[in-house]
Order: sequence, then C-alpha cells, then structure tokens
Amino acid sequence: MDGSLPRRSDPAAVRHDWTLDEVEALFERPFMDLVFEAAQVHRRRFDPSAIQKAQLLSVKTGGCAENCGYCSQSASFDTGLKASKLMDAEAVIAEARAARDGGADRFCMGAAWRELKDRDLPKLATMISGVKALGLETCATLGMLTPAQAAELKTAGLDYYNHNLDSGPEYYGEVVTTRTYQDRLDTLEYVRSAGMKTCCGGIVGMGETRRDRAGLLHALATLPEHPDSLPVNALVPVAGTPLGEKISREGEIDPIEFVRTVAVARLVCPASVVRLSAGREGMTQELQALCFLAGANSIFVGGRLLTTPNPEEDEDAALFRALDLKPMIAPRAEV
Repeated sequence: MDGSLPRRSDPAAVRHDWTLDEVEALFERPFMDLVFEAAQVHRRRFDPSAIQKAQLLSVKTGGCAENCGYCSQSASFDTGLKASKLMDAEAVIAEARAARDGGADRFCMGAAWRELKDRDLPKLATMISGVKALGLETCATLGMLTPAQAAELKTAGLDYYNHNLDSGPEYYGEVVTTRTYQDRLDTLEYVRSAGMKTCCGGIVGMGETRRDRAGLLHALATLPEHPDSLPVNALVPVAGTPLGEKISREGEIDPIEFVRTVAVARLVCPASVVRLSAGREGMTQELQALCFLAGANSIFVGGRLLTTPNPEEDEDAALFRALDLKPMIAPRAEV
C-alpha cells in the first residue's frame, strides 16, 4: 500500500462504500498527515474540547458461556473471578445517581451473558426506566438479542445498545468461536430496527495485524448505519485468558499505532462519537491528548470498567485541566 487515496470532495461526508484497501491505505498515511486530517474532520462535526463522560457498571459479573479469549468473565478460563447474580434494580439506580452526581451523562449497564433471557427482562426494564428517570442517557450490553427483546428494551427507555464486533472478520476466529460474526451483525440489526442507537466498536492489541484493524473499521464503516458510539478498546491483558497471556508474552499494541486506529475510526465514521474505552488506565496524558486530537471525544469515568481498572476521578479531573477539556453535555432525557 502506498498510502494514497482518491481525492474526496468532502472528507467529512458519511460514506458506506469504503473498500478494505482504502481503509488500510489510511493507516499507511504519514502519521502527521493522518492525524491532521482526522482532526479537521472531527472539528467539522464536534467541539474538539468537548468530551462525553459515560460510566459503566457490571450488573451481572462472570460465568459467561462465551469463550472470548480476552475476557476475565468467561467460564472457559480460570481468572479467579467469582460469578455473581443480576443486581437488584434499586442498587443499580443508586449507582447511576452517584454517576450522574459525579458528572456522567450516560450510564451503561453490562451483563456477562451469551444472550439475554426473557426471564430477566422485567428486572432490566425496571433498571433502565429508573436510570432514565434520573435524566441520564441509558446504554446496556447484554449479549445477543431477539427482535422482540430489542423492542422491549426500547420500550423500557434504553437509548443505546452496545454490541461490539471485537475484531475484523478475518481475525475474529482467533478471538472467539462460540458466537459468529453474523450473530453480532444480526443483533445490531435488531437494535436498529427497534429504534435504538448502536454502540459498536472493537478491541485492538490482541495480536492482530494492521490489516485486521483495518478490517474491523471497514466492517463498522460499511454497516447500514454507522455506530452512534464507537468504542476503541486497547486490550488489557488478563492472566488466565489466552489472549491476555499471549500479549503479556509478546507485548501490547504500539501507542502510535493505537492513535492511528483512532484517527482512521474518525475518518471512516465521521459522525460517530469515538470513545477511548478499556486500556486508558495505562495511557499517559500525552497519549490520551494525541487520541483526542485524532478524533476521540468520549471516555468512561469511574475507577472500574466491568472487571478492569480505569483512571480515578481525580486523574481525569487533572487530565481535563491539563488539556482544557470540558464535558460534552448530552440533551437531558425528559422525565
């Protein structure tokens, strides 16, 4: 790849006809040029100093039947994590209230399931409606859904549904074998059809090649609708997981390559909110600043992401001060 691309009339236009070679060519561009163009596209659609604050809570931890090779919550691996039952709605709503009071404007609820069971829908609906009543945007990640379940979650007040593709289709078999790529695409279609927004991204630094990373972003950019939120996760190696052990031996993703990934995500999905998700605990202020410059405009706040560490509130406050950042204020839900 020589890094050249056909001249585009409007780099900030939303396209769904990207080719894999085009996306890989973006990765091959000189770093300074790539970040500069991504920053320009970002400024066309967003305030570059406004960063969305979301908070994530594990409402049901561990015991998952999936064999995702990075995940501490898989029942397939011995990671020392103890499985728990679905939390009571009142406890979740209390956590959401604390998150709102701490500055978050989106609250995300995650359950370690292969798929949602109908028996859990009433409790989840109570959680979602209670969080929504606090004026927060609501998001959930509950595994695979049926069309009817997606419709019920929408009725309960769910704004976003998270369902990541994890990796590009060519590398996907190295990550998980208990769920197909098409399973993920089907759930995203049910979410869109129900009228909810999608939160969909992936994980980098799992031993994949650059073309695999391009494959992930190509898959996202050619969805019928681009993700409303696009999380870019850097693998946090977990002892006892196959991919965690692999990366502990071979080394984590190069920081500049991670910034390239953020920049390409911004260029191929220009209207999406791009979130720095897992892995931020190990990032310097300087690396995060480069990611924000390249088009990231969302973070998770709070000291924990499901089962992995996240920067504490005082660290993020210092980051915001150092970079002159401000919270992105989402429209408050009607209550």
